[in-house]
Amino acid sequence: MRSILIIFLTFFIAGSAFSQDKLTLEKAINIALHKNSSLIISSSQIEGYESGVQAAWGNFLPTLGLNAGWDWSRSDVKGVGTVVINGIPVPRVSTTSTSRNYRGSVYSDWTLFDGLANFAQLSKSENELQSAQYSLERVKQDIVFQTMSLYYDVVYSEQLLRVKQANLKWNEKNLETIKERNRLGAATLADVYQQEVAKGNAELELIKTENQLETSKKDLLFYLGEDVLKEYVFSDSLSTTDSEILNSDLLGDYENISELVTKAMEKRFDYQSAKLNFESSKEGITIAESGHWPSLTANGNYSLYTDNLSTIDQSKTLGFGLSLNFPLFLGWSVNNRVQLAEVQSKISEVEMSDLERDIKRQIKTTFLNLQAVQKGLVVSEKNISAAKENLKIEEEKYALGSGKLLDVLIVNSRYTDALTNLLNSQFAYIVQSQQMRYYLGILDYKIYEQQTSTGDK
Repeated sequence: MRSILIIFLTFFIAGSAFSQDKLTLEKAINIALHKNSSLIISSSQIEGYESGVQAAWGNFLPTLGLNAGWDWSRSDVKGVGTVVINGIPVPRVSTTSTSRNYRGSVYSDWTLFDGLANFAQLSKSENELQSAQYSLERVKQDIVFQTMSLYYDVVYSEQLLRVKQANLKWNEKNLETIKERNRLGAATLADVYQQEVAKGNAELELIKTENQLETSKKDLLFYLGEDVLKEYVFSDSLSTTDSEILNSDLLGDYENISELVTKAMEKRFDYQSAKLNFESSKEGITIAESGHWPSLTANGNYSLYTDNLSTIDQSKTLGFGLSLNFPLFLGWSVNNRVQLAEVQSKISEVEMSDLERDIKRQIKTTFLNLQAVQKGLVVSEKNISAAKENLKIEEEKYALGSGKLLDVLIVNSRYTDALTNLLNSQFAYIVQSQQMRYYLGILDYKIYEQQTSTGDK
């Protein structure tokens, strides 16, 4: 019975593990591009700007309206006193009268000239729509990069966990060896205590890394808009693309900073959006200045009026007219609107200029960081070999009785640090390379956007 229970529990646990979804980087990005709250908000705003363009086109068209009305009235006059008719007094007679009126009309107004405000409004609305679309594209690029960064944190923590597990395993094995040497009189009790402390520190580091891994997983799931309590299986190794990045020399492609900045100005969706916002602000000045100009409006009216519904088509009125309105003094309200529009235009220009300078700073800083990380990656790879060899030497010396346990522990700590530093350098190089593409505006989100979420299970 006990064997059957063990077998059942084994299959249950294995089944639970296999039922977990595997969340690859591509799948994570695809989820973020469909469920991230920032993207949903930005996408919903596009419809508002499209409606604004439609309304701007409507300013060029005449308005059309229909009016219909009906009224009824009753008049009662009481006969009081007399009235003299041909010299004969006649008593006044009480009278009652009612009336009904029916009317209907079709009317239209058409603005022929409004100081070019309608043209400026159309251009402004189209620029705002295009700007919003560019902003949406940039949001998608931002989501891709942020998802990459968070996912790489998970993979980094997974690999760091393996380093800490290996370190704990080494300390446990070393503790067993030292205890055996102590039993044989080849090691002191102080060595045993010292190794037990080292093992405890290794266990603590492992727990910290496990917590770090769980935190990085929850941060990623929260950003994706997923349930943070849901369990996923994540990749614990680098992809082929990541390995290619590590084995490539990217600095040669990024040496000409001026050329990179020029290309970034053409590719960056946020900069293109800022340019359109500046153009829209200038159109806002034109709209405000239209208040100084006269307006010309054409109007037409066709109406029917009768006191009997059956004869309503017998009383018709058709009219056309032009209305010219020239504002002479509006209490400086137009000047105020013009000044506010000019201030907004100046703000937009400053924001565009600041973004341009920030793009230059981002690219230059990322290039320097990429340069430093690449050098650090080379140094870390060399340190691994040196630290591993030193650990081997100190272990042999201690085994022969010519070395100290403290030296072994110090060298092992340096070897663990070297492995950690290599992981730091590798993932920093990968993230910095993706960040450079993000700042250059060439991070492609479309290759992830069309992927289905059922590709990897």
